[in-house]
Amino acid sequence: MTSGKVILFNDPHSFSRPQEASVTHLSWQIKVDFNIKTLSGIATYLIQKQPQAGKIILDIKDLVIQAVYVNQTPVSFSLGAEKEYLGQPLEILLLPDSQEISIHYQTTSASAALQWLEPEQTAGGQQPFLFTQSQAILARTWLPCQDSPAVRFTYEAQVEVPPGFFALMSAENPSEIAADGQYTFKMVHPIPSYLMALAVGQINFQAIGPRTGVYAETALLSAAAYEFAEMEKMLQAAEDLYGTYPWGRYDVLVLPPSFPFGGMENPCLTFATPTIITGDRSLTSLVAHELAHSWSGNLVTNATWNDFWLNEGFTVYFERRIMEYLYGSEYADMLKVLGYQDLMKTMDELGVTNPDTCLKLNLENRDPDEGLTEIAYEKGNLFLLTIEKAVGRARFDAFIQDYFQTYSFRSNTTENFLNYLQAFFAPEKELVEQKVKPKKWLYEPGLPLTAISLSSSRFTLVEDKAQEWQSTKDASVLNHLNWTTHEWLYFLQLIQASLQEADMVHLDKVFYFTHSNNAEIAAAWFEMALKKGYKPIEETLEKFLLGVGRRKFVLPLYKLMADKPSGKNWAKGIYEKARPNYHAVTRQSVDKLLFT
Repeated sequence: MTSGKVILFNDPHSFSRPQEASVTHLSWQIKVDFNIKTLSGIATYLIQKQPQAGKIILDIKDLVIQAVYVNQTPVSFSLGAEKEYLGQPLEILLLPDSQEISIHYQTTSASAALQWLEPEQTAGGQQPFLFTQSQAILARTWLPCQDSPAVRFTYEAQVEVPPGFFALMSAENPSEIAADGQYTFKMVHPIPSYLMALAVGQINFQAIGPRTGVYAETALLSAAAYEFAEMEKMLQAAEDLYGTYPWGRYDVLVLPPSFPFGGMENPCLTFATPTIITGDRSLTSLVAHELAHSWSGNLVTNATWNDFWLNEGFTVYFERRIMEYLYGSEYADMLKVLGYQDLMKTMDELGVTNPDTCLKLNLENRDPDEGLTEIAYEKGNLFLLTIEKAVGRARFDAFIQDYFQTYSFRSNTTENFLNYLQAFFAPEKELVEQKVKPKKWLYEPGLPLTAISLSSSRFTLVEDKAQEWQSTKDASVLNHLNWTTHEWLYFLQLIQASLQEADMVHLDKVFYFTHSNNAEIAAAWFEMALKKGYKPIEETLEKFLLGVGRRKFVLPLYKLMADKPSGKNWAKGIYEKARPNYHAVTRQSVDKLLFT
């Protein structure tokens, strides 16, 4: 059995001191109780410690600790003072021969990682549903752990759920329901706590390929299987690019719409939002993104949340290489340009001199969720694209392959990355410094002058159509274009500034944007409509906000509503009804927006 390596990084978002004593393997026994909405059970860790270490420290938040054992002997424990965002340290005294600790505990109604859904909040509408979301530091709200991405451990689990329910984890998963509700899981590779995941509900499975498949509620299963039909091809493309997939199987679980993110890269089992199911496979780059995390993030992990770009910048780059491999460079170029536009929007919102636009962040005494912006994703990606252009793709691919192999199942800091980059490209030292200037990307705000420009030939054609439409205001010039979601999004961005209400009425009548089943297009249209005061969206917008909990969509919409005269009361009225349907990650963001 492999085990995590003791890391010496100082993590400002964890009380643990893994350099003194760290966990290496978890045996988890848990019971899921939908009646009282709690998890209760035992977390038993194998530990490794320095000879002088007299205690081990774990992170907890909103948990009830009932008893603690060391080497199967009951011991006293202490809980430190609670700290905002971080929760409390759980300190357990150790003896020189201590090798194992066991914590008997129970979650509470405040355990933010857990979302307990009522039947009416699910697609099937018959049975409740539970899912977890641990990133960034919410694992400590459902599992006592050393909740730092620098601490890795293997695990095995025994999970008891009500008979008739399916249970899944970020591990080897069953493909059929256990009639007695008893499930066992095993993760043989060391992972950080934020990649712990659990889902329980009325779920079914459909295979896509030899190593890939989709889990979903029955009502969504066939649509999800159609949407993700190319998962096996994506997996093969990823392996062809950067080496053997290390996790065995790659499956996707489609969650109810309250899931706060597009996807979460839990090993072996990506959690995904149903908003990417459009019927035309146009948003499956999200699957490529989460698959890419199997290397960048899960295999090689940011050591702290200040280094978050190491996870996401590499993953965005890898995702678009997968899409290029499968669909060609013209398709991937569209994703790059849209990503760049998102980056520029974030830069404008934060301000180009804001230190939060550096790749290396300083999130101490702050919620690490504040660092989950397009800076990590798109500035990180643009940095890597700039290196690629400077040294050539073949040389850059060799660098990435070597990077993944060197840091396999380890965590890394920005400083280590920089040292590694400089060592690998020592023969090109002057070229990289002149054409890239890595330290400016990592440690200075804004975009360096070395940033490469991005373009898309397919978007050039969209620009031509946008000009034609603006000169004629005749939607027939847009008929029969067979555009992807990406091209429609780019078109809407191009015409937004000049739109008049009559234009929106006309476009809506022809293309039904207000009632689009494509969440990306609907959200973009709603944003435009709110900026322009286009009132026909109001009823449909409310339905959208009541039915979708993805933070990427709902937070900008509430912000635009609240910015309008008397709009804050409108936003609060809708949010009051929608809030029970949102995960804590989304609730915290919208609460802060509307009530502070």
